[in-house]
Amino acid sequence: MRTGLSVRGLRAAYGRDPVLHGIDLDVAPGELVSVLGASGSGKTTLLRVVAGLHRPTAGTVHLDGEDVTAVAPERRRVGLVPQEGALFAHLTVAGNVGFGLRRGPGRRPAAAARGRVAELLALVGLTAEADRLPHALSGGERRRVALARALAPDPRVVLLDEPFSALDAGLREQVRGEVVAALRAADATGVLITHDRREALAVSDRVAVLHDGRLEQTAPPRELYAAPASARVAGFVGDAVLLPARVEAGTVTTALGAAPCRTADVPAAPLVAVLRPEELELGGADGPGAPGRVGSVDFVGDAVLVTVLLDGRVPDRGTLLRVRAGTDRVPHPGDRCRVRSRGAVHVVPAVPGPR
Repeated sequence: MRTGLSVRGLRAAYGRDPVLHGIDLDVAPGELVSVLGASGSGKTTLLRVVAGLHRPTAGTVHLDGEDVTAVAPERRRVGLVPQEGALFAHLTVAGNVGFGLRRGPGRRPAAAARGRVAELLALVGLTAEADRLPHALSGGERRRVALARALAPDPRVVLLDEPFSALDAGLREQVRGEVVAALRAADATGVLITHDRREALAVSDRVAVLHDGRLEQTAPPRELYAAPASARVAGFVGDAVLLPARVEAGTVTTALGAAPCRTADVPAAPLVAVLRPEELELGGADGPGAPGRVGSVDFVGDAVLVTVLLDGRVPDRGTLLRVRAGTDRVPHPGDRCRVRSRGAVHVVPAVPGPR
């Protein structure tokens, strides 16, 4: 029975510099989990420890129920898709895909290996390119070859190390969709390392937010975005307006006024309300809401992002808000306006997050 990936109490360091601090993470069979973090957060080190390329200082790594913490990388049955694909330049597409079927735990008889290569080339849509060399492929095709190569030995888990980061924006979205579709079709267990919050939210079953070597929250994308556990997570997974708040009898009061509280377990004070730009409503100077003045207006295609400086509702300073508004009635810098929340409000502790 497959049990996926389980990491417990994982710590790692480079020399005397600690990088990971007690990581606990489970990935179920067939699940795709993104580890989302900024540069230096420890996400690539976590991937390297799971792959067996870096020795942890404490903790365990289990794959399908087996403790592989001390097992050599080539014996773990882990598939790796590096940032640049890292294909063998002298091998054809078919040769690259079949490389892991010639040796080690994934070794198969020649006929079975050829069948497996053909199966995977069909899966990633590259059957016609089987005899081409890597230099003749596009960036997207090379990523798909790298994925097929990682899947060939039937790995316990596939690790993807920011495989789309070097692609142009338009191509990145297309290739990402193709690669994720292939992972789903193969029913593969996957861990995607990324710094791109949009990417993590778009493709993952769950997202694990990593900051300074600590997992701050692991949750499905919608939950992570709508109910972040901390102010830091709120700001990292999307644009967020954070306003000082108090909660009494299920009502949140901020500089924008009162609104229902949708946080299941309200933490101890002090609190801030988390408001996304699309959760705010911009109205005229005579409408409901908190008064302010339009600062800047940025056109983003299907909407405008309006910066509003509230009148002095917070002691000694105004409050700067970002509001997502429609393009039918676009305000101008300097216009008087009012802002209010569209519905129930989520609150988190005012401190940045756990340490």
